[in-house]
This record gives sequence, C-alpha cells and structure tokens, in this order.
Amino acid sequence: MLIERFDLERWQSIHEHDVEINLSESGVHPLRLRELIDGAGAGLEDLLEQELGYTQTNGTVSLRERVAALYADASAANVLVTNGGSEANFVACWHLIEPGDEVVVIQPTYMQIPGLARSFGATVRVVWLEDDPGGQDDPHDTTRWRLDLDAVRTAVTPRTRCIAVCNPNNPTGARLGETEVAELCAVAAHVGCWVLSDEIYRGAELDGRDTPSAWGRHDRVIVTGGLSKTYGLPGLRIGWIAGPAELVEQLWGRHDYTTIAPGAVNDLLAQLALAPLLRERLIARTRDRLRANQAIVQAWVAEQPGVRQIPPEAGGVTLVRYAGARSSAALAETLRTRHGVLVVTGVHFELEHHLRIGIGGEPGPLHEGLARLGQALQGG
Repeated sequence: MLIERFDLERWQSIHEHDVEINLSESGVHPLRLRELIDGAGAGLEDLLEQELGYTQTNGTVSLRERVAALYADASAANVLVTNGGSEANFVACWHLIEPGDEVVVIQPTYMQIPGLARSFGATVRVVWLEDDPGGQDDPHDTTRWRLDLDAVRTAVTPRTRCIAVCNPNNPTGARLGETEVAELCAVAAHVGCWVLSDEIYRGAELDGRDTPSAWGRHDRVIVTGGLSKTYGLPGLRIGWIAGPAELVEQLWGRHDYTTIAPGAVNDLLAQLALAPLLRERLIARTRDRLRANQAIVQAWVAEQPGVRQIPPEAGGVTLVRYAGARSSAALAETLRTRHGVLVVTGVHFELEHHLRIGIGGEPGPLHEGLARLGQALQGG
C-alpha cells in the first residue's frame, strides 16, 4: 500500500515555524496551560498529582462521558478517544475502506480522508460545494456554499462504502444546515452506506447557532471531533470518534495498533476543558475572536480589486479568491519568501486561484499579514 503524500500538512510543517506571520493555522489561538487550569478552577497540584502511567486505552470513562454529553442519548460506550482528530479519521477510514470500495467526498475539504481512501484502494467520487445566492436555512444570507443533494444521489452507487463530509467545512468556513444534513444522512440510509462526518469545527459558529450534527440520524453514522480547533487546545492532541457501540468496540481494536492510548495528562486536561461551564466559556472565546477577525478580513477584501470572499459561517479559516492567472502555489511562495507570511494554497484543495487564510489568530498579525498579501497581489 502506497500512502500518498499529504501536501497541505507538509507545506505547513516545513514553513510554519520559520515565517514572521503565520496565517496558515486552521484553529483559534491556543490557550496556555495556566489559562486552562485557572479557567477550570483547578490547581497546579491537581495536575502534579497525575500519575504518568497508561490510562484506559480508549480514554478514561470520565472523559468519554464528557464527550458523550455532546451527542443526544450517547454514552461512554459510543466514544473512542484518539490522539487528535486526525487519528480519529484515520482509524475510521482504516476500518471502513477496502480495495474496490467507492467513497463519496464532499469537496473542497481537508484532504486527509480522500487521500486515505485512495491509499486504501477505494475510488473517490467528488461532489463539490457550490456558491448559492440565498441560503436554504437562512433567507437573510446573500451568498453561501450549498450542497447539491441531487449530485450526491448521482454519485452514490451500490459500491459506495461511505459519504465523507467536513461540517463545518475546512477550507470554506461553510456549514450545512439542518435540511442538508438530514437529507445527506437519508441518502446514505437509502443505500445502506456509512456517513463519516468530521465535525471538529462544531461550536465555532460566528452567529452562535450550533451546527446540526449528523449524529443519530442513521444507524451508520460516525462522527469525529476533537479539541484542536474550536477549543484552542491543539497541543493536547485529543480527538474522538462517536458512533454505534459495536462499531466503536471494533475501532478500539484498530487504535490498539496505532497510538494505544491518549496521554494521561492530556486526558485529564481534556476532562477539564469539557466540563460544561468551562466548555461554554471556551466556545464563547472562539466565537468572539472569529467574529472580530472576520470583520478585519471583510474590510480588507472590500479594498482589494479582484478579491472575493464568501463570508465563513463557522470555523477558523476562510477562502479568498483572487483574479489573474498566477497560480496559488506561486503566489503563496512569493508571499512567504518576500513578505514573511504563510498561507495555504488553493491547489492543496484542488481549488486553484484561491488562498486559505486562518482567522483564529491574534488581530495584529492578521492585519499586517493581509496588508502584505495585498502587496503581493499587486505584484509587490
């Protein structure tokens, strides 16, 4: 089996620590350990008393119960804790996908799942989100990304093993509404395939309205999530899978072959972060930051000739489209080498003449990074 190179992650890994301004980040500015402990009302002694042995390998019962509380009628048996959302997606794909399967992927998306599907021998059938004037669920929206459900129905065949969706979406910042999520799951139920819903940005909605989850809408739904994006805790490397208890037991068996267990300290800190009161404060922090930073981006876009943005509805990133023939790879390289700013190229999402910009960081670097991007777009 040949695993294809994950170009997006390699681009960021090579350059993100060597630039002056990093606008490639896809989450919100991370918390410090002190902020998390103080916010939870815990003390340093609580942390220092943690034994550094193996935890329960699928996550402690306490942590799994707190994750389960995010999903209606779920219990700890429905949850497997992983080392980050990436491991959650990997373990799910490794279990589900066999050579000769078909996987329908809603794109643009974080390219991990389509890359894994191809590496595991599946055929990837792509359905692209489309610009839509006037949102389905909110008539006050002027433009949003829309899922063409008829295109999904056409893409699904008897060989379809799963439909993969990232909701809220990376890189567009779009979210599927109640009707779209329900219908997507209904399509899967009709043919008996799985839905693999990466919901790691759930809770990061700019308008404060929770994104509808795919959880519980079909007996073959797997939801992945984690603390990296919405919660500003990427360094904890805590993710999870929520699904039917029998499936979760099988996925735990795969997890035994990967990282075995989450770190003991990470598990403890994740329990603190998901305590209801602190979770509410962390989500409020994220939404406030994203609203403020989107206002900065929106003002900048209004001043740039040939630049267009569909405002993000949720998540820590946004796409901007620019005019001209210059490739996104060439533009991003110029921006990095001449201006000291890192962004993600649209070609990493098979979407040329776009750039992905992180909107979860500090406002000062965002202001300055956008100013330098404007110079690069004008040929500077």
